[in-house]
Amino acid sequence: MRTRLAIRIHAALEHAFPERRVFLKSDQDTRFIRLKPETQLVAYAGGAALVAWAIIATAILLMDNLGAGNFREQARRDQTNYLARLNDLSDQRDRRTAEALAAQERFNAALDQISVMQSQLLESETRRHELETGIEVIQTALRGTMKEREEARRALSDLIEKAGDEDGVVLASAPAASDSAPVDFLADALARTAAERDQVVADAQEALRHADDLAFEIALMKEDNDQIFRKLEEAMTISVEPLDKMFREAGLPTDRILDQVRRGYSGQGGPLTPLSFSSRGEEVSPDFLRANRLLGQMDTLNLYRIAAEKAPFALPVKRAFRFTSDYGFRRDPKTGGRRMHKGVDFAAPAGTDLHATADGVVIQAGWQSGYGRLVKIQHEFGIETRYAHLSKIRVKVGQRVSRGDHIGDMGASGRVTGVHLHYEVRVGGKAVNPMIYIKAAKDVF
Repeated sequence: MRTRLAIRIHAALEHAFPERRVFLKSDQDTRFIRLKPETQLVAYAGGAALVAWAIIATAILLMDNLGAGNFREQARRDQTNYLARLNDLSDQRDRRTAEALAAQERFNAALDQISVMQSQLLESETRRHELETGIEVIQTALRGTMKEREEARRALSDLIEKAGDEDGVVLASAPAASDSAPVDFLADALARTAAERDQVVADAQEALRHADDLAFEIALMKEDNDQIFRKLEEAMTISVEPLDKMFREAGLPTDRILDQVRRGYSGQGGPLTPLSFSSRGEEVSPDFLRANRLLGQMDTLNLYRIAAEKAPFALPVKRAFRFTSDYGFRRDPKTGGRRMHKGVDFAAPAGTDLHATADGVVIQAGWQSGYGRLVKIQHEFGIETRYAHLSKIRVKVGQRVSRGDHIGDMGASGRVTGVHLHYEVRVGGKAVNPMIYIKAAKDVF
């Protein structure tokens, strides 16, 4: 059965592929190669497979070339859009920097104006106290003069009565001899009393005129004081509210921070000491209360200013830079997975100066795996900043730095793809978005 099937298959193949012979002739003999139907079938199938493979490979290459061209064009468009976006962000950052510098100048001007107004306020308060003391002295002298005038009137009345009695006695005993003596004595007494009365009246009128002048001057000074108070209150409003908003937007508890700064700066004295009340039992004037309230607001402004120097409300890079990576999850170019990026990246030329963003103490300055050359600065309120991938470190552990101090140079040390600064802010050991602090301070500094 199997032999007959093989014979039939061979016969069918021989009909389609008849047996052929290929003759090979040389100088000496002639040989031939017999090509069986099965051999021809295998060769034909192999050739067809080779042609099909060539066609398919050519089609795949053409499709790849077309797809690669489209991909390159898309990548070129994406790169153009990315560069345009970076340029736009750079322009926005330059504008924000200019606005921050202008705000800083306005803030400094407001502080200078507040200092001048405060000095004027204290001088006006001192002058007002002097004028009030002068009025009290004049009023005391006036009351004494009026009392003396009443005593002089009573003495004159007694003298007239006494002179009348003596005149009656003398007239009874010797009217001709002593008629002119009491009259001369009485005339002299009346003349002296009239002169004293005229002097008292003139002094009283002069005192009243002086009192009116002083009252008018006090009224003018009160008006000036009220204007100064209004300007100071407006200055406090436009100075304190932005600082309070800046701390609240950064998520910092303002009450606890101000208490902490107040404990660290608890010395008293100087122009911002609250005005003391009178110890004579007098009622406290509204100006005293208003002045103490303003001095309290000035003290709060100073506390905010001190706290702002101790918190990282600044940019670590002052030269032109590119903002290349935000805070949050991002794709790892090496592993392809997603990992948390706990800071922000600023790209600039190698060696760019890097600056401390707040007052603090350096707690680390050296190499750390992944970070490369790293500087850590501990600030107040449990805040820590980190500056990674530096090419050179310019501070030492334990060194106290101030905002704006040069702490290192930008580089590409550690796990990086290029030159940049990795900047972190941590509160209580937990990483937070540094842009919260940078954006919160954009309208103040």
